[in-house]
Amino acid sequence: MPVITCIEDLRLLAQRRVPRMFYDYADSGSWTESTYRANSADFQAIKLRQRVAVNMENRSTATTMVGQRVAMPVAIAPTGLTGMQHADGEILAARAAEKFGIPFTLSTMSICSIEDVRARTKAPFWFQLYVMRDRDFIERLIERAKAAQCSALVLTLDLQILGQRHKDIRNGLSAPPKPTIANLINLMTKPRWCLGMLGTPRRQFGNIVGHVKGVENMGSLSEWTAKQFDPQLSWADVEWIKKRWGGKLILKGIQDVEDARLAVASGADALIVSNHGGRQLDGAESSIHALPAIVEAVGSQIEVHMDGGIRSGQDVLKAWALGARGTYIGRAFLYGLGAMGEAGVSKTLEIIHKELDLTMAFTGHTQLQNVGREILRP
Repeated sequence: MPVITCIEDLRLLAQRRVPRMFYDYADSGSWTESTYRANSADFQAIKLRQRVAVNMENRSTATTMVGQRVAMPVAIAPTGLTGMQHADGEILAARAAEKFGIPFTLSTMSICSIEDVRARTKAPFWFQLYVMRDRDFIERLIERAKAAQCSALVLTLDLQILGQRHKDIRNGLSAPPKPTIANLINLMTKPRWCLGMLGTPRRQFGNIVGHVKGVENMGSLSEWTAKQFDPQLSWADVEWIKKRWGGKLILKGIQDVEDARLAVASGADALIVSNHGGRQLDGAESSIHALPAIVEAVGSQIEVHMDGGIRSGQDVLKAWALGARGTYIGRAFLYGLGAMGEAGVSKTLEIIHKELDLTMAFTGHTQLQNVGREILRP
């Protein structure tokens, strides 16, 4: 086992252990991937102020996200096909988040179902909802999330249509995956992954297959999903979902001040500044670049979170300093999951927390709640 010191170490290990089509699915953006790269690169351009001769004892990174106590302002983002990075991936990631004391968000397009995760965890998790044309299915999903005692609903607004991801096309990623010679040869080099998949019954979209009439396998699922993402999604639908849900509502996919104001008007509890990890509109600005204007416009009216490009605890602290009161990690936890399963997700969280804690101290603070823009170089 190699020495793991940072998220990049986990990424390299995941790249060796996860089949290429599923690794590339997670580690890619749309079109030229310029927004995907900018999400991380723009964090690097933000510089910190180092302070010295400051008492660094009794540090705390604890805070709250939509009223829920968290060990640090980080949640695991909803990611589709998580259970194809590692067998039972959603369950393993939820367990790691529970042990660490941060929220786990289950995607509509997960491999493990809502009920699977609920039966194998104790802490309430969050559920992410995509809006489909089949509103009866959406109502049933919401009721299933309620029955599982999910403590927040994360409504994704930026996937009415799919951005094109060239790597997925080249790899033949589909439902079911295309058994090309290249893919079969690649699978032969991933024995650990293959054994894990052979040992679990969870190899299809658990929230959908068996829950929609006529969708009983991956083949029929592909035809159904191709027609279901709703290009007519509107703020009226947000209002309808809020009433059906009745609990904490977080809106994901806000990149523009005008949309942020509409999110406030919708009565949501929080919004996530997000460009879907650079997987939708290539050429959009990075999330960290979009964050300050949105915080300035609506930060006093709604809790502002962000995701996109976070690969370290320093990134978390920079986002916090710019006004984000919560952050989300997607690829970072997927690297850990693909590399080492549940232990890898735990390692991801440990790395990010340690980097956050030490960087906070180096910038002259012991309590995260007291950190503001003063830690950043103008």
